[in-house]
Amino acid sequence: MLDNIYKENAKVFKAFSDENRLMILELLRNGEKCACVILEDLNIVQSTLSYHMEILCESGIVCGRKEGKWTHYSLSEKGCKYAKNLLTDLTTVSN
Repeated sequence: MLDNIYKENAKVFKAFSDENRLMILELLRNGEKCACVILEDLNIVQSTLSYHMEILCESGIVCGRKEGKWTHYSLSEKGCKYAKNLLTDLTTVSN
């Protein structure tokens, strides 16, 4: 069971470990974006975006909702709060 917690927490840090994913997170700070908009802003192909969005969604930091043939992505308040708390917990020196 403890291994599962580490695996889930590692997904959070994996989400932050790529420059494309960091750019996507920056875009989503301004609100929900359609995948088509993200594609244009980053100048990447759809398969590359899908790969990065899968990692971001699995981390819990980003959530997606389908509308027609496109998916709209946004930051998850709950996931972002979890990521912040996780980083704080792991980097706080205990006495």
